[in-house]
Amino acid sequence: MDFLFTLHSHTRWLILLVAVAAIIKLAIGWLRGGTFKGIDRGLAAGFSGLMDLQATLGLIFLIWTSIVGTPFTPNRIEHLTTMLIAAAVAHLPAMWKKSADSIRFRNTLFCIIGSLALVFMGVWRLRGGWTW
Repeated sequence: MDFLFTLHSHTRWLILLVAVAAIIKLAIGWLRGGTFKGIDRGLAAGFSGLMDLQATLGLIFLIWTSIVGTPFTPNRIEHLTTMLIAAAVAHLPAMWKKSADSIRFRNTLFCIIGSLALVFMGVWRLRGGWTW
């Protein structure tokens, strides 16, 4: 299970990398009044897909460790809840797929930023936080 824990811990940095690229691209598109293109959809989908992967890895890790005796502490429950909400927020941009480009840029940008804020809070709640 150390492999799963390491994979779960390191995936957050990949999520952060995709999120930063998406934030930059979406902010530029929104401020310049650009057209919402394939790369914009790809970055948003990549971010939400990585969030799903991370949530799945986290759930598997949580279930496995609870089977072998690690208790469900309040920190772990808060982390789980916060991260599931963050993953849900990452999928909200699909609601605006038929909206005007400026609205899609703005809303997708704010969803990714909001999701990242939740991720930050969720990781911070764990013992060790961002130092793992």
